[in-house]
Amino acid sequence: MSIGDAERARLDALFSAIDAMDLDRFLACLTEDAEFRFGSAPPVHGRTAINEAVGGFFASIAGLTHRLDKTLSSGDTLVCEGEVTYTRHDGSRITLPFANVFETEGDLISHYKIYADVGPLYEG
Repeated sequence: MSIGDAERARLDALFSAIDAMDLDRFLACLTEDAEFRFGSAPPVHGRTAINEAVGGFFASIAGLTHRLDKTLSSGDTLVCEGEVTYTRHDGSRITLPFANVFETEGDLISHYKIYADVGPLYEG
């Protein structure tokens, strides 16, 4: 099922904040007690822990840009697939695929799961 205008606006705001590496705007998209899981890392719970985890990841890169290719929704679940281009601190770039699954409560994300292998980002 395709997504509606409100869901598209929610994703646009979320990925705009992420691509700007703006932690405050990113965290404002999440419930206070949200669960966040990035790849095979253990999940973290709550905005404070998510801030630390995502802030640490942002510090390891110079920038990133997402491109969404597919989006689907069903009830309170939203799924997107695309590619993210990471810029390393040395200026080199790498583009990798990702898929995200979001569970929402109202306008906020309560569970945020990223399915991606960022291993190649840190190689060579």
